[in-house]
Amino acid sequence: MSEQQREGVLLLDKPSGMTSHDVVDRVRRKLRMKRIGHAGTLDPMATGLLIILVGKSTKLSQYLMGLDKVYEGTVCFGTATTTHDAEGEVTETKPVPELDEDGIKAAMGKFLGDQYQTPPMFSAKKVGGVPLYKLARKGKEVEREARFIRISKFTLDRWEAPELDFTVACSKGTYVRTLAHDLGQTMGSCAHLQSLRRVEIERFQIEDSIELAEFEELPTDEIDTWLIPSYQVVPTKVV
Repeated sequence: MSEQQREGVLLLDKPSGMTSHDVVDRVRRKLRMKRIGHAGTLDPMATGLLIILVGKSTKLSQYLMGLDKVYEGTVCFGTATTTHDAEGEVTETKPVPELDEDGIKAAMGKFLGDQYQTPPMFSAKKVGGVPLYKLARKGKEVEREARFIRISKFTLDRWEAPELDFTVACSKGTYVRTLAHDLGQTMGSCAHLQSLRRVEIERFQIEDSIELAEFEELPTDEIDTWLIPSYQVVPTKVV
């Protein structure tokens, strides 16, 4: 397939330290194409599954943005930060209480189901056309409208104070770092998100993705083997 005709959905394993836009730019350079997009961002700190849309498949974004996601991550208790994750400045420290797994699981269970979550100040959410993180960097805090989210799974995978490993399945728009922050408060302490990895976007799995560095080294004749045809991603009637 020629570069001009190339299209499809690429499952990439995003490395930490890059924005989703950075990844899109790298794919553009590799494919020598401008028409490249994605179907849902990951924070720079986060790693894992990023759906890249190539060529005419960029029109599929509206059908893929709203898919449910599954993440694995680590919460660190005893420290809160401005961003609710490890990249922020420390705002508060508290002793880590004596927590047992049953108590932690009970607290995590309180977050299951339909609810409203207020976006953090350090986020790309816009208020009056201005991204919140730009206001936050100026030391400003504004009122944010809470967003409807759904958390269908929130499980404890490991507890070794002060760190807790978890798996969460949630709807579009869920800020997992805010979930970590709120869990710390629920447990009578404070907390922040230490690490995060997206492992699933509904039927798309991290096991089927390719690391960005590996993709950039692919010979030209192997690139198309990693592109999922549009008709396999959404019903034919919408493509």
